[in-house]
Amino acid sequence: MKHKPDDRRDNVDILQENINNTLENIRLAEETMSESDNEEMNQDIAAKNQRRKEALKNMRHEIKDEAEAYERGYDD
Repeated sequence: MKHKPDDRRDNVDILQENINNTLENIRLAEETMSESDNEEMNQDIAAKNQRRKEALKNMRHEIKDEAEAYERGYDD
């Protein structure tokens, strides 16, 4: 089986889409929390949103890395 070469040209677009989806998930989760009186569920959602925010930070860092790699022509 022949392997495809690494094509990183759309990595930033994919990362940005993931960021947008994660932001939407955070928004929806916060909306759910505001409508719920279930403290245990709200704590679980808050913890999950904290992990999502950490993931956002990592994705933004990865976008920066990809932009720098693009400027270098993806040479490592």
